[in-house]
Amino acid sequence: MSKAVPSTAAAPEFSLKAIIAPLLAVIIGMIMVILDSTVVNVAIPTLVSDLNASLKTIQWTVTGYTLALSAVIPLAGWMTDRFGAKRIFLLTIAFFTIGSALCAIAQTPEQLIFYRVLQGLGGGMVAPIGMAMVFRLAPAEKRGAVMGMLGVPMLLAPALGPILSGWLVEYASWHWIFLINLPIGIVALLVGIRFLPNVERQQTPALDVLGMILAPIAFAMLAYGVSEGGTSWTANTTLTGLIVGGIALLLFIFVELRQKQPLLELRVFASTDFTRGVLLLWIAQIALFGSILLIPLFLQEARGYSALETGIILLPQALASTIFMPIGGRLFDKVGARPLALIGLGVISASMLMLARITIDTKLIMIIIPLILMGAGMGLSMMSLNTHVLNAAPRKLVNRVTPLTTSAQQVVTSFAVAGLTGFLTSRITDHMAAAGQNANPLNAAVDAYGDTFLLTAFIAIAGFLLSFILRKPKVKPEEQTGDSADKPDAAMMMGH
Repeated sequence: MSKAVPSTAAAPEFSLKAIIAPLLAVIIGMIMVILDSTVVNVAIPTLVSDLNASLKTIQWTVTGYTLALSAVIPLAGWMTDRFGAKRIFLLTIAFFTIGSALCAIAQTPEQLIFYRVLQGLGGGMVAPIGMAMVFRLAPAEKRGAVMGMLGVPMLLAPALGPILSGWLVEYASWHWIFLINLPIGIVALLVGIRFLPNVERQQTPALDVLGMILAPIAFAMLAYGVSEGGTSWTANTTLTGLIVGGIALLLFIFVELRQKQPLLELRVFASTDFTRGVLLLWIAQIALFGSILLIPLFLQEARGYSALETGIILLPQALASTIFMPIGGRLFDKVGARPLALIGLGVISASMLMLARITIDTKLIMIIIPLILMGAGMGLSMMSLNTHVLNAAPRKLVNRVTPLTTSAQQVVTSFAVAGLTGFLTSRITDHMAAAGQNANPLNAAVDAYGDTFLLTAFIAIAGFLLSFILRKPKVKPEEQTGDSADKPDAAMMMGH
């Protein structure tokens, strides 16, 4: 009993002060990696022109990056247990920074896609390791607020990416959207070396080699099949991708369920609370990246805005996310995830329905308003759902669960990018064919964008309805005391 008292008394000071420095180190690293998930979107038209490539080819600089992230994420749990979270976190940031430098000197579309894959392989472990470290350091009663702070870069970086990219593309060159990562990467390394805690390593089983072979095949081939489906869902390339990816996915699931210590802890899906939260996360992810991908393309190709103007138009979405993310985190500690998911996904659904009515003459304010709503909805729901999912999992499996949830979100993102791009292309073709010889390509494109936003709205509405069955996971007995044995002491927090 005497040991429990000081631990409880020290909890508030620990959560409010000692966690700030390591939280900052994780945020800097995550901002850099997540920024590159969207920084290329605004530059796509410029890349198509400068590299003399098709839109479909250049789109693989986005898809290839997200696929590479998802391929390496499953290793995060095993690598963390084997070599230590701090060491792997710093190494992966260094590798990502090197990959960014290579992207900046790419001369062909093929080189850029290859270097983007290297970039993704370097940065894939940053988010799951960072989330696991912060989650384990945060007391249960403050977890929503702390994870809400961590969630700011997860929404702010994708929204700020187009602004930074637009300015660099317009006033410098597209190469600088990658060179900008070099100083950020160096700062992330220096802060991480100084402040990240040295968490003890754990005994690890042999690496699940078969699982690591099957996972990238499954994810990559499924994304390829979805992408090709935009041209024809009955083409050989589409069917090959879907069939090979589907078989590999089934084999991967079978292998992982038979492993005593799998790379991805799929057994956690036995928890209905966990499964419901993950499904809602996937739906929110599709809606988020649907807007982040499609709006810049629409503003530049259909409305004729420059890359920088496009980035500025998207700024209100970033600001709304920044404001509502900490609010959502604090409310989560009081009311749980369900009310926030209902409100957030409801607002997202409304914003996508507004965008579905878009025309070539739609006033700019009627585009900005749904973007603000999108940012607010994401701020309320995204990190609340993330924290809900981690709360629903056994605490001892956090190092294995964060790679699972992060990997799944990256795969869903790649599917969203490939699927929505394919659907947009297909709808443009359909509208052109329906208009006949007098078809106006611009009008056909605008109508196709409206159809794609409507599809995304229906997905968000499905998430809103699913939110009604979300429950608040029970706090484990060991977490009610802060689980102090699982936390590093003050010296470790300062990196000593």
